[in-house]
Amino acid sequence: MSVTIAGITFDRVEYDADADVLYLHVGDPSTAVNFDETPEGHALRFDAKGNLVGITLVRPKHLLDQSGGLRITLPVPSDVSARELTPALSA
Repeated sequence: MSVTIAGITFDRVEYDADADVLYLHVGDPSTAVNFDETPEGHALRFDAKGNLVGITLVRPKHLLDQSGGLRITLPVPSDVSARELTPALSA
């Protein structure tokens, strides 16, 4: 399973249903060397070249249930629909 957000396809997808946290990563998670947080409280991971390689979405199921989508402020704000995330939250 993969999830695409802002044109980036995350091929490593893991959902912790108990904590309602969705972990998304491109390739090997150990490539992340820099970390940041979005205004919405999601964690971003970047590789040594500054490319976004991982996102940790906090409470995605709750946010989707509440409003049908969520926002992630990357270099450019990105809206993510329930259609894009629901398969990952159901896996």
